[in-house]
Amino acid sequence: MSRNIFCYIFLLVAFVMPSIAQSNPAPKKFVVVIDAGHGGHDPGATNKKIREKDINLKTALALGRLIEQNCSDVKVVYTRKTDVFVELQRRAQIANQAKADLFISIHTNAVPKGTVRGAETYTLGMARAEENLAVAKRENEAILLESNYKQTYKGFNPNSSESYIIFEYMQDANMSQSVNFAKKVQSQFRNNAKRIDKGVKQAGFLVLRETTMASVLIELGYISTLDEAQYLSSDNGSATMARSIYQAFVAYKKGKTGTGATSTLAETPEPIMTAEPEPAPVTKKEEAKVNEVQKTTSSNDAEKGAPVFKIQFMTADRILKAGDAKFKGLKNVEHYKEGKIYKYTYGSSTNYNEIYKMRKDLLTKFKDCFIIAFMNGEKMKDVNEAIALFKANKK
Repeated sequence: MSRNIFCYIFLLVAFVMPSIAQSNPAPKKFVVVIDAGHGGHDPGATNKKIREKDINLKTALALGRLIEQNCSDVKVVYTRKTDVFVELQRRAQIANQAKADLFISIHTNAVPKGTVRGAETYTLGMARAEENLAVAKRENEAILLESNYKQTYKGFNPNSSESYIIFEYMQDANMSQSVNFAKKVQSQFRNNAKRIDKGVKQAGFLVLRETTMASVLIELGYISTLDEAQYLSSDNGSATMARSIYQAFVAYKKGKTGTGATSTLAETPEPIMTAEPEPAPVTKKEEAKVNEVQKTTSSNDAEKGAPVFKIQFMTADRILKAGDAKFKGLKNVEHYKEGKIYKYTYGSSTNYNEIYKMRKDLLTKFKDCFIIAFMNGEKMKDVNEAIALFKANKK
């Protein structure tokens, strides 16, 4: 009898349990492909020693890092992570083979004459305006550097207006999603990065033609305008543009899948209105009374039994001393560590409204700062959950 029971259990484990496991597979990760335009022997547009390919790659890698560090349910695929040449068709193949949900191609614009500034995002379509057509022609010229482009692209001539008529008739099942994401990108460029918004446009980009998912091509700005080229090539400029695209990505993914990325960089919500008057923000005099001491998350946070809100304003690969110039005069700076990165925060309160007001003041010094929350000494994945707890406790 015991032997029969043993055999039954063995058969259950060997055949039934695997089928149960297969019926409940792990959820598929959202896949985003980030494409840094140009590269290798194709520098793209240039201005003095500033090259488009370098701006594109720097921003693409910064965007990828933000997603990888903050979105555990997202897989990031790059078409290139180094200074190499990748054919346009191959870029699309990488996205298709990865079964991507979103394709983001990053570029920098240029004009032959004049001073033009601003960021714009393109989806696939007929380049009706001469300006749009000129942008598409310039970006598509990369195929001329490919040895067999006539065969690969079936006679497509990037410099011939007639070649672009084909895009009028192409059926793009992902057009609405592409436009949706493009609008979110431009909104972030306008409102958060404070760049000139040149809008969402359509043009015949070959790199978008072959993709089978929502796809956009972003022109970060005009490298032909020196001050804009210098901004985009700077650490601050590339980080700001990458963060703007990231914020758009988080909002897009949340709307498309119904689940937000596990991110603390989402846009800070509006303050929660309560019957209590909001405390005044910390003044410079009050700051001067505080010792210049860095500290990790306070052990008292856990004793309060409520979310503790803080403002994250910068990251570094090492611990910075109190009074470091990078803090721009802030005192009582705190830090915590995630992976190999030290993340610096300012302010600490269980009152969300107090931190919200403090952040508004801090934006003058750190325009990319945002609110995070801790519970029992651990950082919460979703600040909106912390805000909901704060609101519930106020009732």
